[in-house]
Amino acid sequence: MAASKTFSIEALWAIERLGAPSLSPDGAQAVASLTSYSLERDSSQSSLWLLSTLGGEPRRLTQAGDKDSSPRWSPQGEQIAFLARREHEGVRDENPQLYLIAPDGGEARRATQLPMGIEAFKWFPDGRHIAFVAWVWPQLKGAAAQAKAWAGHKARKASGYVTSEALYRFWDHHIPMDRVPHLHVLDTRTGKVRDLFEGTRWELSRAEPDADCFDISPDGRRIVFAFDPLPDKRLDHCFALAEVEVRSRQVRTLLQEEGWHLHAPVYSHAGHHLAFLACHRGLKHTMPDQLGVLDTHGNWAVLSEDWDREVQAPLRWDEDDLGLLFCAEDEGRRHLWRFDVKTCAAFTQFEGGHAAAFDLQAGTLVVLHDSAEHPPRLSVMDGESALRMESFNDALLQTLRMGRVEPVAFKGAQGDDVQMWLTYPPGFDARRKHPLLHLIHGGPHSAFGDMWHFRWNAQLFAAQGYVVACVNYHGSSGYGQAFKDAITQRWGELELQDIEAATDWLLKKPWIARDRVFASGGSYGGYMVAWMNGHVEAGRYQAYVCHAGCYDWQAMFADDAYTWHAQELGAWYWDDPARVAAQSPHAFAHRMQTPTLVIHGAQDYRVPDAQGLAYYNTLKARGVDARLLWFPDENHWVLRPQNSALWYREFQDWLAAHDPGRRGAGRLSRRPSSRPQSRKKA
Repeated sequence: MAASKTFSIEALWAIERLGAPSLSPDGAQAVASLTSYSLERDSSQSSLWLLSTLGGEPRRLTQAGDKDSSPRWSPQGEQIAFLARREHEGVRDENPQLYLIAPDGGEARRATQLPMGIEAFKWFPDGRHIAFVAWVWPQLKGAAAQAKAWAGHKARKASGYVTSEALYRFWDHHIPMDRVPHLHVLDTRTGKVRDLFEGTRWELSRAEPDADCFDISPDGRRIVFAFDPLPDKRLDHCFALAEVEVRSRQVRTLLQEEGWHLHAPVYSHAGHHLAFLACHRGLKHTMPDQLGVLDTHGNWAVLSEDWDREVQAPLRWDEDDLGLLFCAEDEGRRHLWRFDVKTCAAFTQFEGGHAAAFDLQAGTLVVLHDSAEHPPRLSVMDGESALRMESFNDALLQTLRMGRVEPVAFKGAQGDDVQMWLTYPPGFDARRKHPLLHLIHGGPHSAFGDMWHFRWNAQLFAAQGYVVACVNYHGSSGYGQAFKDAITQRWGELELQDIEAATDWLLKKPWIARDRVFASGGSYGGYMVAWMNGHVEAGRYQAYVCHAGCYDWQAMFADDAYTWHAQELGAWYWDDPARVAAQSPHAFAHRMQTPTLVIHGAQDYRVPDAQGLAYYNTLKARGVDARLLWFPDENHWVLRPQNSALWYREFQDWLAAHDPGRRGAGRLSRRPSSRPQSRKKA
């Protein structure tokens, strides 16, 4: 079938989204969640699917649930555990619970009934027990006391949140008041649950504890976990590693090194070594996560210190315990690597694109991967080749015209080589003039590149005729530590030079229209377009789009990551307000003249929405053309289908309204169904 359709918002939301895979013990099948969306109903539905590594069509495993996720195969292959909120035996789950289902199908059964819900879990080697994370009142003992406290919490009439903690909210939610995350053990046969930390000071990370923050020993007797050793919990604290004996609940600290942040531990198959991520924050807060290994004698070492890339969780020991698998970025791509523990050398096992997740069992390796030209796919490795295991979105994608994507290099700040990823309009004609759109990534220590992005989809913008430029400016990840750290305590300076150098490079091309140049960005990218509005001569860019952008670094102290500010900016705002202001867009408001669309969500705690409102108000007070898109029910990202459709339409309409090449055509149509809808919290 020839590709004849223009990629659209509707097509973007028609794409089904695969989750991380879990392999059966024999490596013959993988289980993964598949989420489909309804733009019309503004809803989603997730179910579990079985996919063969040997060939054959995928088979849907679960039917009854709406939000089945995080499947994990039991070590013996007899059951698959997953998280869900369902109505089961006349009881509706208030929060996610653990469910079990046989791989050959049938009815899933609820394995837990904790009113507080389940966060993350792992199977014990015996295939009978499961370790999981749940938030509890640490001073209470017993399930009955916890259930009573939960009932009292739900019944209270006052809505106020009271705390003395430094870390009290994260991303888009408040840390559960007076509760902490504990490790629990479930006996799947009897339903009995034990809190391993009950009556102790031990707890897991309060910042979204997941399955990477703990691991179970091969004999099932111990669990290693990462923890904050200081009583006052903060995001910038260095974690240590500890181990709890499952039977006795006795805990001992395994490794705590001053200045080192240690996390994501995983036992070797033989149990003789423990691998983990180690970041030497004592040297500098931007130091990369490196691969550390601890032996049973208490000796440890960083194995990847000579490898100038950052190791990312999860870690997975190779089956012979002579290497570890992990993902890491490399110049705009994210590969799956194998790190040899003997030679301390890294080799690519799967070359991205973007390797998003993987699993390894019985010599079979499966990878969830995407690229700038296609959404996530699941493949099994056959030697150096990746063989597709599914074709969920192929029929849809075959009808859509996609643009060519390529990386280019140019000289940026300090004379350094800087990489930029270009996405061309479908059917690109170099004899014509095309508008230019910068998509500036956030972070700042992240990167755009050969990846599929549902929220900032370069192909969708290219389908509107833009040449889309994604500059991985100084500070971006995947280009070595020196490049990443170059912007520290002088934010805005080198990044702007890089983006301006990219614009100059592109304007020399005969196929770019000089009077149709735009810049947009989210989070730190939003900070950059606000910074550009105060530093770039008016008229060079026809308009900006600022999504969830940092505007005033002093007022940004209301964010959830405020304890990092002095390290990033070089001072606390009360000690050196001039230094902080010199890196803050608001200090240059008197120069801002370029039209700007400002977008923000009220549930954004990483960049509170007052930042966007202050920026918008400033532009309006100065008489600068500005428009505000504000969501009462979105966080740092825009996730609901209808809200996303509105986001893309407002974005595209804003560019069209300020594009001399499209003004005659008027603004893109708006549909009544794209208006944001108010929703009550569940």
